[in-house]
Amino acid sequence: MHAHSRKPSRSWLIFVSLAAWGLFLVSCVTVERSVVAPPQIAGATYVGTKQCAQCHEETSVHFASSSHARLALKDDKGRDIGCEACHGPGSLHVKAGGGAGTIINPKKSPETCFQCHLDKRGQFSLPHSHPVLAGQVSCSDCHDPHKGDAIQGGGAALAASTETCLKCHTQQAGPYTYSHGAIREEGCTACHNPHGTVNDKMLVARDANLCLRCHLATLTAGFNIGGYKSGGAHANAVGSRLSEGTCWSAGCHEDVHGSNVNASLRP
Repeated sequence: MHAHSRKPSRSWLIFVSLAAWGLFLVSCVTVERSVVAPPQIAGATYVGTKQCAQCHEETSVHFASSSHARLALKDDKGRDIGCEACHGPGSLHVKAGGGAGTIINPKKSPETCFQCHLDKRGQFSLPHSHPVLAGQVSCSDCHDPHKGDAIQGGGAALAASTETCLKCHTQQAGPYTYSHGAIREEGCTACHNPHGTVNDKMLVARDANLCLRCHLATLTAGFNIGGYKSGGAHANAVGSRLSEGTCWSAGCHEDVHGSNVNASLRP
């Protein structure tokens, strides 16, 4: 009787295990085979990337090296429609000999970009972000989807991303006698998320916690944070003041982007 009563239990465990394994496989397949539908234009059909290149050679010549080229979308005839994956089917555009209104221009609206980069829509909706949703800034002001890693500017990726920020934020460009190592070694995104955060100035962390992401060793030099107090030069100079503000307030390290007079980035 006892042996007989255990058989259904074992069968049930086998069934649950197989079901869980099947669900795992389906999930993996779903992730690997996710497909985003290209934007549509009423009455238009696909013409293929080669057709686009006849007029837009200066744009298409570098496209094969771009990260967006990895989409490698094809229509039902097997033609490459990489350009039309973002700009929509181009038959009406070709028929009209070009011109506005016959093709989608992602620079006018971020919605095309959001079809793939949905997480960025959420970041732009946070309290502190670039005004992309308001139409005052476009994705293409910072990104070039037609070549490389979609970052404006030239040279290495870090130099290009920092250069992109400094096109608008000219006051932070320097040159400085003493530059902040975070900008020099990691770029602006070491401290800022350009798509948006809950923190003022699009900072990736609040108050002194931002600095301590890199300068954690400074704790041993004598900060008083959250009741933790240690000795050292900072303790003598700062005491408990850090808990009342930030590293870059109260006349301390205010020149966070760089200084021409002080290696400690003080004014």
